[in-house]
Amino acid sequence: RTARKVYRTRDAARADVFDYIERFYNPRRRHSKFGYLSPIAFEARTMQT
Repeated sequence: RTARKVYRTRDAARADVFDYIERFYNPRRRHSKFGYLSPIAFEARTMQT
């Protein structure tokens, strides 16, 4: 998506890369590393303790 794309500003490139990463790493997907919790649920549980 971002390959070979020419951006007018560094901020535009940064925003597009950030959006790509946020979409690629699904925050609702469960991870075995987190005890099969989503990253959002894991963070919420961690903040409670």
